[in-house]
Amino acid sequence: MVLAEVLRIMDRREFGLGILAAGTQLGSDATAQQAAPATQPRELKQLSSGVFKPSPPKSGQEGHTSQAFLTGMLAAGNIRLEMHESTQQPGAPHEAVGFHKHSEIWCVKTGVATLYINGTEHKMEAGDVGLVCAGDQHWIANGGTTELSYFVITVGPPE
Repeated sequence: MVLAEVLRIMDRREFGLGILAAGTQLGSDATAQQAAPATQPRELKQLSSGVFKPSPPKSGQEGHTSQAFLTGMLAAGNIRLEMHESTQQPGAPHEAVGFHKHSEIWCVKTGVATLYINGTEHKMEAGDVGLVCAGDQHWIANGGTTELSYFVITVGPPE
């Protein structure tokens, strides 16, 4: 149907509402594009079997340090794998609340952790393993009076 035929069928009220709706949609699309620029996942190297040494520790937010072991893509090409060790001092604030496309496996090395998952706090001690599935709201904090050290292994799509 060509525009002339559409205009003959519509009365002025229908035409006005259509223009208003189209303008609103165009405006919201432009605002969304400005507010959230498209970001491409960074190019990651392909991982191969081997032994991975830790990087030098980096300071994060107050009372937090972290060191990476590996980050990259598995040979399948669609699975990102990352592993790091983090340390939190007693009284340090919990990590930022997170939601991810990947899943995370948390392995407590020393100390006591509070792992928050979707509104529930879970106590973890040395040797315990926690799982946070993709899309779950989560954070981890030092839940004890001594230093907390844990490994995090992330598995999922590139982000």
